[in-house]
Amino acid sequence: MSWLEAIILGIVQGLTEFLPVSSSAHVSIVGQVFGADPGAAFTAIMQIGTETAVVVYFRKKIWRILSRWCLALFGKIPQADPDVRLGWLVIVGSIPIVVLGLVLEPLIEGPFRNLWVTIAMLAGVGVLIGIGDRFSSGTKTLDDIGWRDGIIFGLAQACALVPGVSRSGGTITAGLFMGYKRKDAAEYSFLLAIPAVFGSGFYSLTNIAEEPDPNWTMILVATVIAFVIGLAVTHWLMRYISHNSFLPFVIYRVVLAAGLAILLLAGLLPPYTSA
Repeated sequence: MSWLEAIILGIVQGLTEFLPVSSSAHVSIVGQVFGADPGAAFTAIMQIGTETAVVVYFRKKIWRILSRWCLALFGKIPQADPDVRLGWLVIVGSIPIVVLGLVLEPLIEGPFRNLWVTIAMLAGVGVLIGIGDRFSSGTKTLDDIGWRDGIIFGLAQACALVPGVSRSGGTITAGLFMGYKRKDAAEYSFLLAIPAVFGSGFYSLTNIAEEPDPNWTMILVATVIAFVIGLAVTHWLMRYISHNSFLPFVIYRVVLAAGLAILLLAGLLPPYTSA
């Protein structure tokens, strides 16, 4: 991997991680344009950078959830407290993606990264986002979240193991269909991703460390760039969705899927290139 590839991949990761357009799909596509998919492990490590941006952005809310969850654990405040319940739901909602990530690891590293799969997910989930955004009641907030909704959010997040789905796209779509406000669905999507992304990233670090000659410099460069850009995108997105719909992202996903299909059918881009 060259300096240019590492920089561009970091930029792409930072720009797309929090938008409902699938960062893993974009990283895979850009990697294959360079001649080799960087792989799920490299993508997972870069996500440590963007997820650190989430922790920085939501630091006050995360601290409140953690502190109140600990107080409730020792009986200092009731378990019914909204922040305590949210803490438990983030834990429970992280279980599906952890379990499926381990079980489906061979597919995630291989067949799931075929661009035809990515195309189908980009278009299909894009349509679902549009339907959910159009018909959602948009009345529920995070104070209304219960165990049923938390588990559905968790299952939706697990779908992001397939490139093209999008972690935020899957969970936000589930939130919209359940009647949550756009901003609340996005906020919970970001909070729910924290344990899964850090877990996946550090697990991938151990895998790459076992390789003969891991290029730590390039990995660090891409991850730092992803953090800086990801933080800026998070600030922008949370302001944007407070007053705007997801329609531009729906159109982008469908157009990108159509463009990729044309390139593959014309033989200008291979459906899969090993790292």
